[in-house]
Amino acid sequence: MNGRVLRTELKRSAAPWAGGVVLLGSLAVFFLIDGIWWRGNAGWTAQWTTMAMWTRYLLGFWWPLVVGLGAAYGLRDSRSRMGELLSTTPSPAWRRAALPAGAMALGVSCGFGLLLIVGGAEVALGRTTYMSLGWLPISLVAVLALVAGAVFGMGVARALPSVLTPPALVVTFLMLGSLLLRQSGDGALPSGLAPNRLALFSPVTVDPRQMLLTLSGSVHLGQTLWLLGLLGTGFALLAATTRRSRLLGVVPVLTGAALALAVLPAEPRDTYVVDKAAAALVCDGPVCVTQANRDRLPELSLRGKEALRVLHDVLGDTAPTSVREDTALYALGAERALSADVVMVDFDERLLRDATGEQLTRVLIGKGLAPTCHGDNDREGGGRLGVAVQSIAVSWALHDARFQPLEDRGTEAYELTTWAEAENAWQRLTALPPAEQRSRIAELRAATVSCSGYGHLRALTGEAAR
Repeated sequence: MNGRVLRTELKRSAAPWAGGVVLLGSLAVFFLIDGIWWRGNAGWTAQWTTMAMWTRYLLGFWWPLVVGLGAAYGLRDSRSRMGELLSTTPSPAWRRAALPAGAMALGVSCGFGLLLIVGGAEVALGRTTYMSLGWLPISLVAVLALVAGAVFGMGVARALPSVLTPPALVVTFLMLGSLLLRQSGDGALPSGLAPNRLALFSPVTVDPRQMLLTLSGSVHLGQTLWLLGLLGTGFALLAATTRRSRLLGVVPVLTGAALALAVLPAEPRDTYVVDKAAAALVCDGPVCVTQANRDRLPELSLRGKEALRVLHDVLGDTAPTSVREDTALYALGAERALSADVVMVDFDERLLRDATGEQLTRVLIGKGLAPTCHGDNDREGGGRLGVAVQSIAVSWALHDARFQPLEDRGTEAYELTTWAEAENAWQRLTALPPAEQRSRIAELRAATVSCSGYGHLRALTGEAAR
């Protein structure tokens, strides 16, 4: 296959359209919709791995369409009624099949590659200083999925030359994707309707929920074997000239499926794993963050040490002795594992996301005095009541003359009511004798660390919890 013939094929075929669908469709979703992919440490431009995972997530839309476009391309010879003429040429059938297959593979690869370049540029220009090659296998499998799907569609259309073949393939792959899609389960890791091994036959990933989440090596290997089998069957059907060769063409996909089933993990906990390199802790004395967030360490270290000093002054020997970024995996809405000795930090939380300077110190003191057992981020929502309790505790610890909330009071009725109750609790707490105030704060901290008294403003004033 020389370059001139390939260029001609690219100009006169549907191959560039398939790449355009992947590139322009993805960019339209990312840049024209203000979605969850722009928020937090798991945003599509926040880290390299999350960028790769978000582009894989969008394959749920583009993979069936690419298969359908490949099928439409594969009908070209039958539509032009050139099949019989081409079969009489001395060129081997596999060589004739290689030209359109190569053009389609190049088209979708370039489309997805340009998408990765855009995403990579966004990541490089962003805040992160952490660079890992762990994202490459995620993206390479995505490219293989697009190529295999396109060639498979071409092969099926060549074997079943009907105008109904492309839409039938699109609908089939959409339905299979819906059945195999790994939803967010009740556990800390995604699960789905189908058994996990079968679900992994789809190259689509769930939307990244946590920055440290990545795919295991067995997933990469198993999906590669399966997709290579799918690619092999597509090319075999595209080059087949007899009924026997078409029947033999299903051997690669069956072989790939069998090998993949032997490799793919059976449980979700072995599918999505913590990226150990990204989760490795980097410390400055008692303050530690992950490698992925090491750019935050200088500011967090300065403010964290100040917060620990204040906490020791008000809590004595029971005060936490370190500040550490949380690296555990949690289900949405699940309770966090808290420790009385550690101030746990999650940079996805609303209060910590953009906090700097004195505000960061106040937030860390609040988390040390009244830690929250549930996430307070864009995905889980969180509660204003917990922030209100922390605000009271911080204002008390820093001997503020008046109550200072850690965030804006808001304008909704629930927010206004919550902050009004907090203001009242602050007034009643500060009216108590100093020893009684200290006792109330100690009781509050013990209750919040054990997750038994989270968010109870009345606990600060000695009233019965609602």
